[in-house]
Amino acid sequence: MIKKEDVYKIGLLTKPHGVKGEIAFSFTDDVFDRVDCDYLICLLEGILVPFYIEEYRFKSDSVALVKFERIDSSEQARRFTNVEVYFPLSLAEDAPEGELSWNYFVGFQVEDARFGKLGRITEVDDSTINALFVIDHDGKELLVPAREEFINHLDSRRRTMTLQLPDGLLDMERAEMV
Repeated sequence: MIKKEDVYKIGLLTKPHGVKGEIAFSFTDDVFDRVDCDYLICLLEGILVPFYIEEYRFKSDSVALVKFERIDSSEQARRFTNVEVYFPLSLAEDAPEGELSWNYFVGFQVEDARFGKLGRITEVDDSTINALFVIDHDGKELLVPAREEFINHLDSRRRTMTLQLPDGLLDMERAEMV
């Protein structure tokens, strides 16, 4: 059984494409193209299920058309509409150095070198030019820039991250939270 803590979300299957079972896949991480893995994990009725990829092709820089094995018609593909897609963390770690997406870090426990424990990353807000980690800080939302130069230490096995944030950044965030 695949556990939620063993995967991370990389996108959403949106709608069938054509009549042969292809489905549009809107992705936030192209790790499936960079790492040797022949399946994607779909969240169906609350259960994480692997589906083997027969083939895929890119439609744009954020959409691929995916054909899963044994899905051979638009009717079969329709049941995948608006289904979340996940990727195994263990395989994502095999990605070439520097090619992990920020979404890989969802679920990591974060601390700052000076301020200590900040909380758990619940999502990545990439709606602006600068991506932000959304951290659950004792029930309150803390936004921290997702920047490589702020990461002081990373432990993928324990899913922890230590940041060295610039002076004043956390003071500003904490003042807004009070």
